[in-house]
Amino acid sequence: MSAVDPRMNEIVAADASREVISDQFNFIEGPIWHPKEQHLTFSDIPENKLYRYQDGGDISVYRDPSEMANGNTYDQSGRIISCLHGTSQVVRDDGNSVVTIASHFEGKELNSPNDVVVAKDGSIYFTDPTYGRMGQHGIERELQLDFRGVYRISPNGDLALLASDFNQPNGLTLDLNESRLYVADTSNRHVRVFQLDQGTLSGGEIFCESPAPDGLKIDSLGNLYAGGPGGVHVYHHDGGTHLGVIETPAFCANFAWGGSDYQTLFMTASTTLFKIRVLVPGLPLF
Repeated sequence: MSAVDPRMNEIVAADASREVISDQFNFIEGPIWHPKEQHLTFSDIPENKLYRYQDGGDISVYRDPSEMANGNTYDQSGRIISCLHGTSQVVRDDGNSVVTIASHFEGKELNSPNDVVVAKDGSIYFTDPTYGRMGQHGIERELQLDFRGVYRISPNGDLALLASDFNQPNGLTLDLNESRLYVADTSNRHVRVFQLDQGTLSGGEIFCESPAPDGLKIDSLGNLYAGGPGGVHVYHHDGGTHLGVIETPAFCANFAWGGSDYQTLFMTASTTLFKIRVLVPGLPLF
């Protein structure tokens, strides 16, 4: 752990030890913790698989093929919502079948849905950069849309474009009371914050600068975490002050809290799944 502000020591102990769970992957992303069944599901994009890890146990294949799934989350019913690079879709998996819930906007294919979050009212928010139409992490093909946006799927299934003034929108997360939405713009090296009101966005100012921010989440105190070069970067909820980095030896695309107390942080860093104990718990997804 690398602290640049003494408050970082209240989030992760200075002597906390990072543990390798497995380093046998290609490029992993989208980890999500099931609060009842106590397991972690995550994507390996180039390998076209979703894996599942039972804490302290084995890793197994959950979905093969995954259509190059990237970001995942759970909805309030415990169904997995995934963003697919291979088919430019957002899908819902109830454990028995996988159903497409978004694929086109105004008759054109989405670019490549990347990351996703579900609000308590059932609204689904996702980002749509172009990474999944490029090389290793997708299938090269022509774009049909000329912008890269953030979208909302309403509880009744309607798709709406909320904002499109991004270079490459990536990770996103809601704040504690779901009145703000944070969105990483990776190539612009910053995280923006929007006011969220009845499914519409306003504002969009820069909350913090961050080196190539990828996955975003908040902890139970509202602090913002961003995956990126060197690990998980932590920013104070009040003003975005950079507190420090929970380090990984390779680029950390994403992360998730788990364990019975939500004080185990799982990190997907290139080929390796890590875990580390933290002092401030995360939040359950449902």
